[in-house]
Amino acid sequence: MNRVPMPPLTEESLRALFTKPYGVAGPAAEQWRAVYDESVYFQDPTQEKRGIDAYIQAQEGLMRRCDDVFLEPVAVALSGDTAFVEWTMGLKIKGLEFVYPGTTSLCIGANGKIVEHRDYFDFVGPTFAPVPVLGGFVRWLYRRFVS
Repeated sequence: MNRVPMPPLTEESLRALFTKPYGVAGPAAEQWRAVYDESVYFQDPTQEKRGIDAYIQAQEGLMRRCDDVFLEPVAVALSGDTAFVEWTMGLKIKGLEFVYPGTTSLCIGANGKIVEHRDYFDFVGPTFAPVPVLGGFVRWLYRRFVS
């Protein structure tokens, strides 16, 4: 994300917000503050945060833990104060790449900023399936409960 999207958010600005190629720096705090409300609620499969400072810390923490991060929107839908973004995220960690397809649900407040951000994706499968021994067990477990 090179430019700072500003409210009101559009499908185009949401697409820009959810775009980060490998090798490009992540958004700065002021970019997040431009589109996220001070009291934003954030949840994904690994964490739950309240407030813009906690949200920014979560995003910066992800960037620090990874060698690089990739985010690409697949589809964006916006209707009134609700938006959905389907995306693909890649994380490079110690020479391995983990790819997560997912979806984000966003609620936009009266001020035009995001007040709720919830990510939906399978954390376990893409994280542990490539790991020797553990990956075989994860794939077996998924087949056992899904097939």
